[in-house]
Amino acid sequence: MAGNRYYTGPVSDHFDGTRFFNPGGIEPRPFADVLRWQFGRDRARWPKAVQSPFPQAVPKARVEDLRVTMVGHATLLVQIAGLNILTDPVWSERVSPFSFIGPKRVLPPGIAFEALPRIDLVLLSHNHYDHLDTATLKRLKAAHDPLVVTPLGNDRIVLDAVPGMRIRTGDWGDRIETPGAVVHVEPAHHWSARGTRDRRMALWASFVVETEAGRIYHVGDTGFHRGINYRAAAEKHGGFRLAILPIGAYKPRWFMEGQHQDPNEAVEGMVLAKAEFAAGHHWSTFQLTDEPIDEPGRVLATALKAKAIGAGRFRPMLAGEVWDVPTRRPT
Repeated sequence: MAGNRYYTGPVSDHFDGTRFFNPGGIEPRPFADVLRWQFGRDRARWPKAVQSPFPQAVPKARVEDLRVTMVGHATLLVQIAGLNILTDPVWSERVSPFSFIGPKRVLPPGIAFEALPRIDLVLLSHNHYDHLDTATLKRLKAAHDPLVVTPLGNDRIVLDAVPGMRIRTGDWGDRIETPGAVVHVEPAHHWSARGTRDRRMALWASFVVETEAGRIYHVGDTGFHRGINYRAAAEKHGGFRLAILPIGAYKPRWFMEGQHQDPNEAVEGMVLAKAEFAAGHHWSTFQLTDEPIDEPGRVLATALKAKAIGAGRFRPMLAGEVWDVPTRRPT
């Protein structure tokens, strides 16, 4: 077996010495299943371009409480307790190893890159192109020089593309002290690859961010995994003011179940994680899978109603949307 090009470390309950894995979870689908999906798919037709109902946001320099602004897909600006945090930042037009082919943005970024406030911290959940965009990271390094926190192995990818970027890595369960916040690296049920020969050689993760204004639980990509990781996060951290949860890229279920939860599972995850509020992401920006562009938002609304959860507690956020998250849920 070829060695790991990104990471060398001891065997653990989720690393076999060469590749990472989800304990008791679903393996990534083999190439034959990729072909089965691609050639037998029932793919909804997305528009080439859409307009958000929200104008491009111009954020304040700092926010002392908690404000979330949607940029698009899994990229959100989280302003909390005076900190400016970006999740999985992507301002590129395509999420692909190539500039001329691959999923293309249909919804412009909800914040112009030049309008960003000073960014302190970047949370980078894993290395898929719709989450780890080296072109955007180069721009952030030049303009803001933020600290990047990411799971094991992803530092090699980032530093090869962006020399000198300030970066800290963690394994599941690690605690990383940063100025103004503590970041916990926690499990997610997913996988990783930048090409055909590096599958599962870098780790994937979720993050818990502790600040004076409360705890945030950010999940970039995940399969529901019987709710195991949500229950564990609640037990360890005691619940959250805000969970940032993926709600899109889930069809067909036979192919996507292990890597992308659907909106019904996202609502269940919010409940299991004991989150007061949730922001839905990973939809309406790049067509990665087969569902219609607006379906995740509609399904989310139905799922919330079925559980008697107010729509205002879990927002399916669109580009430019700004949300001042309350301190506690309505009674």
